Amino acid sequence: MNTEFINLTEENISNEHLCCIIRMKKLHPGVEAKRQWLKERLKEGHTFRKLNVKGTVFIEYAPLETAWVPISGENYYYIYCLWVVGEYRGKGYAKELIEYCIADAKEKGKSGICMLGAKKQKAWLSDQSFVKSYGFEIVDTTDTGYELLALSFDGTAPLFNQKAKACQIENQELTIYYDMQCPFIYQYIEVLKEYCATHDIPSSFIQINTLQEAKQLPCVFNNWALFYKGQFKTVNLLSVEQVKKILEKH
Repeated sequence: MNTEFINLTEENISNEHLCCIIRMKKLHPGVEAKRQWLKERLKEGHTFRKLNVKGTVFIEYAPLETAWVPISGENYYYIYCLWVVGEYRGKGYAKELIEYCIADAKEKGKSGICMLGAKKQKAWLSDQSFVKSYGFEIVDTTDTGYELLALSFDGTAPLFNQKAKACQIENQELTIYYDMQCPFIYQYIEVLKEYCATHDIPSSFIQINTLQEAKQLPCVFNNWALFYKGQFKTVNLLSVEQVKKILEKH
């Protein structure tokens, strides 16, 4: 078992791969957009820790105060991603990563750790049953089936912002809020923009560029959120075929 982990820093981020989309020789626009986003976040205490392999084995978390999510709470960490994929599964790497995060939080005197979950496990959200085995509990919910999970060290708990729980907007057209926190987002956005333009589908693609914008979002958010007919649908990145189903259903 390889036990060599690396934390990305301002010094090494230009030379290290970012796990989700492995690119070392040929630049990938989504990876480079994420790399630029991450460079700024590292200054804010953001942590990206990965196994030193060309694979997807990593955890990514940040102080909740500077995490780009519409969640309020004091002195918490927020976990964006915890992924172990392919041949690296079943070898204890997820355990190593979550326990590192917990130890880091306790060492820094944090009140706890939180992450986004759902009543039914979503494809683009980290495994909530796994973190629940470490004591994470549901501390807030939305009417759209999403949950805020937290591991509290002192009895406090974070909450979804009230605006995020509304999960409604006035705009009736297909509307997607997104940022560049995930390297897959760039390609999904480009494909959907082209599809909507080609088929004359009224649409709005709203890039979140600041922490303040993220904290004021009208729905739960991990880096992406989709609305149609004013109603929130999902935080899952969707293909053209999946978006077509939403449009046809309504």
